Amino acid sequence: MGTPFRWIAFNVFILLAIALDLRVFHRRPHKVGIREAALASCGWIGVSILFGAGVFYFRGHQPALEFFTGYLIEKALSVDNLFLFLLIFRAFAVDERMQHRLLEWGVIGALVMRGAMIVVGAELIEHFSWVLYLLGAFIVYAGLRLFFVKKVEIHPEQNSIFRFATKHLRVTHEYEGERFFVRTGGKLFATPLFLVLLVVEVTDVTLAVDSIPAVFGITRDPFIVYTSNVFAILGLRALYFLLAGVLDRLRYLDEGLAIVLVFIGGKMIGEPWVHIPVDISLLVVGGVLLIALVASLVIPAKKKRRSQSSSNINSST
Repeated sequence: MGTPFRWIAFNVFILLAIALDLRVFHRRPHKVGIREAALASCGWIGVSILFGAGVFYFRGHQPALEFFTGYLIEKALSVDNLFLFLLIFRAFAVDERMQHRLLEWGVIGALVMRGAMIVVGAELIEHFSWVLYLLGAFIVYAGLRLFFVKKVEIHPEQNSIFRFATKHLRVTHEYEGERFFVRTGGKLFATPLFLVLLVVEVTDVTLAVDSIPAVFGITRDPFIVYTSNVFAILGLRALYFLLAGVLDRLRYLDEGLAIVLVFIGGKMIGEPWVHIPVDISLLVVGGVLLIALVASLVIPAKKKRRSQSSSNINSST
């Protein structure tokens, strides 16, 4: 199976899956229930596992381990970042029936932007090996910042992209169902739903700045980096509706992710001197995240409110 064929076949499959989801399963806006979200989430996880098995069959043990490790890192970072989407929807009072459609279009934009970021990153690493050390140092910094920096309230409506759009675009005062644009009096108006989509897209780019380099710390194969990202993103919508009610209980996920990022960044920096096999990396990542999850469920909650650093959105824009 040649490399171009792999890329084409995979992207055709993804486009068909998205079209099927938009035009068949979610043709009409509705509130996504727990049962529907659970089935969809399990379905995407199952498809991801099958794809990993296909990587093992066609390409061998090492690429399969790299895929599953990258997928686990991306999925864990996605779970942590779902809290931001929850805050965005609450801040802009997005109807629950529209949230799935908004996330769906957000996913499409994320696939395009992340694909471009991965291509650029792969080219830089191929031609300038020292870029790996910079990415490793950045990931270590991101992990330490996640662990030590005090969390503060975020205000999505203060996002600079949002303020720029409201100032330079004609925007309706009310939501217009699931439409992003409407024509009134012969003039084209953006709806508030489009502005929320902009905030979601900018947020995803900000989050990808951490997650994509982390997967490059596991593998240099752009196809593995891309596919692990895509499968983690495609399952994000269902996971959001499944976990939206319990995100506040995952109190130690930030600490677990911080340790994972520092480990991956340190691995990238120290690779010329100390080689850590991918199977060991998978065990470390999975073990740390499992401990963080168990600790969140077992250790009694303290009287503190969990929020995300405002710099996650605003500092990048």
